Amino acid sequence: MSRPPSPERSPTLGLLLGLIVTLAAVVAYSAYITWQVAGLRKLQSELIDRNRRDSLQLLRIQNDLNLLAVAMRDMIDNDEPYPLTAWSAQFQRIRTDLDDAMRLEAGLAPTSRTLEQSASLSSSLTQFWDAVDRTFALAGEGREKDARGQIQLSLQARQAALSTTVARFLVQNSENEEQAAVRIVQIYDRVQRQVYVFLAATLAAILLTGFSMIRWNRRLFARMAELSERRSELAQKLIATQESTLRYISRELHDEFGQILTAMGSMLGRAGAHAPEGSSLRTDLQEVRQIAQDTLDRVRSLSQALHPVMLDEAGLEATLDWYIPTVERQTEIAISYEKLGQPFTVDSSAAVQIYRVLQEALNNLARHSGSRQAWVRLRFLPATLELEVEDHGVGFSGRPAKQGIGLVAMRERSELMGGRIVFSAPAAGGTLLHLTVPREKVESRDKD
Repeated sequence: MSRPPSPERSPTLGLLLGLIVTLAAVVAYSAYITWQVAGLRKLQSELIDRNRRDSLQLLRIQNDLNLLAVAMRDMIDNDEPYPLTAWSAQFQRIRTDLDDAMRLEAGLAPTSRTLEQSASLSSSLTQFWDAVDRTFALAGEGREKDARGQIQLSLQARQAALSTTVARFLVQNSENEEQAAVRIVQIYDRVQRQVYVFLAATLAAILLTGFSMIRWNRRLFARMAELSERRSELAQKLIATQESTLRYISRELHDEFGQILTAMGSMLGRAGAHAPEGSSLRTDLQEVRQIAQDTLDRVRSLSQALHPVMLDEAGLEATLDWYIPTVERQTEIAISYEKLGQPFTVDSSAAVQIYRVLQEALNNLARHSGSRQAWVRLRFLPATLELEVEDHGVGFSGRPAKQGIGLVAMRERSELMGGRIVFSAPAAGGTLLHLTVPREKVESRDKD
């Protein structure tokens, strides 16, 4: 005994896990990029930009020191007819600018500079100004020769030492900028590599998810095709069983009950002939015989409705010629019936299906459309057989949302014949049923 197939596992969990992993990777990589960009911004703002502003202040300090060197050279040369105290105001202006530059530079000094280096520069500058004050004090006392000696022996040496220190700081800043540029390049290279890795991982995740979706879709469509095939087989068996049952009941009604009612009518006719003329018994027998005849007519009508014997004996065309006027009388709907093309013999099994489609369409028209007029067209074309049923009633939009199985049955019957059925709305409103069946599927193969 074969095992029933195990239920298919839903891909939802796997796809959800893949989505979570992908989103987590995106979030993690976004955080990584944000961290790297923040590091670059910090490196540029706190190191490079600050280092450049500090270098500008160091150049300002160096320029002031150069101005002091030029002024001290002029004081020593004694080419000017001015006393040394005349340079006091110039030194004072340079001192003010130099103090301001030192104050700004102290706030911009890079972290690579030690406190001892900064303190040494500040201390050397303080000693220089102390020596300047002593020099101008000597000059103020009229001891200009001693003052010039002080300049040569002390001030110029201190100024040269200060210039050397500032130059060393500038070189250090330049080296810091080069190191920062190297670090920036390294960061960009690392980020670039990470971008490639992330893109590769994302592409792999997308491909994995895509292949998984394709695999599941293929399995799903294969399963749907299998179910559709099973459903079609089941529909064929149900329809075949239904038609077989209706044919059996129709024959039983027509043969068994018809014969019984015919015999009853004949017996009642003979009994009535032997009854006295004008007697109440003869009248009663005639009434019973009429009831039996009416019942026989109803049984025959029901037998024809269940399965028209004419389909097997006279074919589709003759059956429709009988059926459509019958429906017209029963429903009081004016039906315009039109046949086009050169008729050909329709196979009995296909004729049953076409007859049932028309029967269901006219029943729906009588029950739901509200129209008192309809058009039925049967076309025998070279390649197809077409059936149209049209009314100008309420149409599908005016009907309740819940429909019966009639439409489903009509579609199943059309598929059994390899045909196609389409429901549409004509220009005047209502419903238009159009059934198209390949001729090779319905034409009878029996040749006389």
